[in-house]
Amino acid sequence: MLKKYTEQDTETFYDAEDPLYRSFWDEHGSLHWGMFDVSTGVDFLKASLNLSIMMAEIAAIDQDSKVLDFGCGNGATAQWLCEQLKCQVFGVDLSGVRIGNAKEGLKGQPAEVRDKVSFEKGSVTSLPFPDASFTHVWSQATIYHVHDKETALAEAYRVLKSGGTFVLDDLLKPTPNISDNSRTHVYDRLLFDTDFSFTSYQTALENVGFQVLDAKDISQHLKTSYQCLTLVTRAKFYQDPETYGPLSSAYEHTVQAVRDGELGWGLYLCRK
Repeated sequence: MLKKYTEQDTETFYDAEDPLYRSFWDEHGSLHWGMFDVSTGVDFLKASLNLSIMMAEIAAIDQDSKVLDFGCGNGATAQWLCEQLKCQVFGVDLSGVRIGNAKEGLKGQPAEVRDKVSFEKGSVTSLPFPDASFTHVWSQATIYHVHDKETALAEAYRVLKSGGTFVLDDLLKPTPNISDNSRTHVYDRLLFDTDFSFTSYQTALENVGFQVLDAKDISQHLKTSYQCLTLVTRAKFYQDPETYGPLSSAYEHTVQAVRDGELGWGLYLCRK
């Protein structure tokens, strides 16, 4: 059996690890994976931006949208959405450190962004917003950490207006039987525990009331993301072998887990 992690475990993890991730993943603190194509090559940051652009386009976010960033982290994507699309964005995250970073980063933004973006510490299983508050809920690389995923999905449904859009990506467990290596180096390391496969995730979304408009298995892009991150952490090995050596090894195991069909990644577009 995989360990059952709590929200406190996740908060503690990201409060402690945020500076490390900034040192090699993205200095602005945006922590999600990437969609690779001819335009991005193997540039990880370009691929990460490519994912955000794709999600914004399929969700049809525009200047009239009111968006909830569900697990906003350091706020980089929320600010990007407002800057690019002129929409209003509210960000919620468990990590007090990351919400502090998001609020601090907002201070340097133009007034038109500061006036339309706000951040609040909170749980996605108990959102501090009334019913039907948003036209869109946006989630990147978040729900796999949540200890009660069905409640989180129900909360996304609750705060959306009728006809509203939920766009998300998340990690998947393609098979219930995973190896000890994947358990140790991927699931336990990431405080990740789920019963959702690519198809059962769609069922869970439908069970809370969503209509799933589109679903894509994008696991190959997850593999490429971790291949890129392996190279980045290897390059930093001699700078700090005790820190980057174990990370590089863990990322190699993550690539193998995807290859072995023991880890997946899905992208979903839903309507209330």
